[in-house]
Order: sequence, then C-alpha cells, then structure tokens
Amino acid sequence: MGRVLITIGIFIVLIGVILIYAPNLFSWFGKLPGDINIQDERKRIFIPITSMIIASAVVSLLMYLYRKFF
Repeated sequence: MGRVLITIGIFIVLIGVILIYAPNLFSWFGKLPGDINIQDERKRIFIPITSMIIASAVVSLLMYLYRKFF
C-alpha cells in the first residue's frame, strides 16, 4: 500500500510540474471537436467529452504499461 501511495504522489507532483512549466503542452484540452461549451451572459457550461475520453485512454495505457513492467 505504501508503494502505491508513493507512486501516486510522484505522479501527481510530475503532473503539477508539467502544468506549471509547460502550460502550452495541454492547450488542446477542452478545444477538441465534441467538447461542449455553451456560454450565456450569466452562465457558462463546459463539458469536455472528447478530451476526457482521450485522457482516460492515456491513463489506461499508462496503468497497463505499469502493471506489465512492474
């Protein structure tokens, strides 16, 4: 259990460092076809369907590779 928590913590820190020092790396997120963005003068609705499908596929691939090699 300890190794899993350490691995998750390192992964979260790496994502934070990437988001701080390379913000243009994820500039596509939320701007793909299939992402719903409805703006009104009083409210904004944003549903990133396509972006979340791609993010889920990437995380699934990373978890598969982690389990395969470790």
